[in-house]
Amino acid sequence: MTLHSRTQALLDLVEQDRRAQCAAILQEAQSDAAARLAQARSEARARVREAFAEERQRAQTRLDAARATLQTRMRLHEQRHASAWLALGWQRLPQALRERWRDEAARGLWVEAALAAARRVLQPGAWRIVHAEGWPDSERAALAARLQSEIGSAPLFTVEAALDAGLRIGANGNRVDATLAGLTAVRDEIGARLLGLLGEDAGGPVRSTKGIP
Repeated sequence: MTLHSRTQALLDLVEQDRRAQCAAILQEAQSDAAARLAQARSEARARVREAFAEERQRAQTRLDAARATLQTRMRLHEQRHASAWLALGWQRLPQALRERWRDEAARGLWVEAALAAARRVLQPGAWRIVHAEGWPDSERAALAARLQSEIGSAPLFTVEAALDAGLRIGANGNRVDATLAGLTAVRDEIGARLLGLLGEDAGGPVRSTKGIP
């Protein structure tokens, strides 16, 4: 083999080795680039998921705050609504009770309720019944006969012009106050009943809330 041939063969080997090294370097670079690209995509997806999660959390926080604000406003609205109903009820109640005292059937129920309470707390004996005007003699006479039979003594009736409506039964220092003033003195209990009754008249319930004056 001539010198030229041997030289060319060496050059060919060098070229093959160069090409092989270049191919290996290129392959390694492509693999590294693919890995870096995959990692970048993975990190980008993670950042997107994290951003979405943070945004969802912020949105949920805003939604929770809005719901809390709405509930607070609804409670305040219900309290104002209930206060308005109570004010209306307290305004109407005295006149409604006066009208019931003037009505014979309603007055009879009123007296019977007062007697039932008196039987529970008063000792039998000489009861004193102080009452508002407008209670007919015939009704009082019938009641006196009943009590004479039931407790062994007829009551002493006294009309008190200052009373708007109702009656007050007393004995031995104790008494049952079923006058208009006495019945309306327990504001909490009556307020709750007024809310229920006025709510029925309005076609829907009126919720009672604490803290209403």
